Amino acid sequence: MDLRTRSLVLLSALGTLWLASGTQREHRVVYDPRQTHLQALEIAYAESDHDPLKLRDLAQGYLDSASPGLAIGVIEAAPQPVKDKPQIQHVYARALLDQGRANDALTMEKKVLDQCASQETTCDAWLVASATRRTEILTELVQLGIEDAQAHPEASVIAYHNATRQATLAVR
Repeated sequence: MDLRTRSLVLLSALGTLWLASGTQREHRVVYDPRQTHLQALEIAYAESDHDPLKLRDLAQGYLDSASPGLAIGVIEAAPQPVKDKPQIQHVYARALLDQGRANDALTMEKKVLDQCASQETTCDAWLVASATRRTEILTELVQLGIEDAQAHPEASVIAYHNATRQATLAVR
């Protein structure tokens, strides 16, 4: 075979492969149920008129799928009266912590506790307990000089241990 024939065969083969490949994208092989759950949460929040509970669920969904930046973005885009709800601020504090902003998260959790202590806002017991526990842990992190808990896992464990350590009394 001469050079011209080889070139013609090679170009024909490449053209056939190109035509056979098509322009459609392949469907996803692995099903990810978190994506459909997040899509449902996004749709529910978009259809609501800035419902704080739907915003909290959406932000929590973003946090559960390791996307704290999206959680922060959706909370910061909400109207101010919705952002000022303690339930939203509690989720916002967790998103800040996951982004490596422990000091900002501590400030937000203290704000949540202040709002829950006021007579104007009613908070459920779970929110108060969760915010109190997280405030204690964040205080330890900040005192140890840790801004990003994920970047310093050993020091974060020490801060967590210091915050959750309990003393008991033996009565005789």
